[in-house]
Amino acid sequence: MPSPTTQAQYLFRQPNLPLASSWLPIDSDELVEIPLLGRVSAGMPIEACLDAGSIEVPTRMVRRNTYALRVHGNSMIDCNIFDGDVIIIERRESAENGETAVVMINDQEVTLKKFYIEKSGVRLQPANEEMPPIYLRNSDIQVLGLVMGVVRQPDLAA
Repeated sequence: MPSPTTQAQYLFRQPNLPLASSWLPIDSDELVEIPLLGRVSAGMPIEACLDAGSIEVPTRMVRRNTYALRVHGNSMIDCNIFDGDVIIIERRESAENGETAVVMINDQEVTLKKFYIEKSGVRLQPANEEMPPIYLRNSDIQVLGLVMGVVRQPDLAA
């Protein structure tokens, strides 16, 4: 078993590749501080609650409207996003089919899922075959942003 990493690992999403295989490790030479706004569920949606914090990330991961959220749950493990990771989000109001998005449901709950538009509404698809999709009407959801990177903290318990 590999020894635990002593510092955070930064994974940047390469465009135009499936999310599960699109992560590119990058160095942490030049860091910039971005807001860490709270938690997002990678499982059943949780109540939206904002925290005021910050996290340092490589400048390469930051765009104009970038923020971070801590992942809680295992619904995105097949996309290499795990419980406890911090995801880097680019604020967006829309998503394309198959993109991994932070979505607000009924103005009160947030979740992290793959986003699909269907005839009857929207399907929020986990990247974990053991979990079912969530089907909603278009009017029930609001896209908050798209995943652009992951910060994986060292396993301090090991």
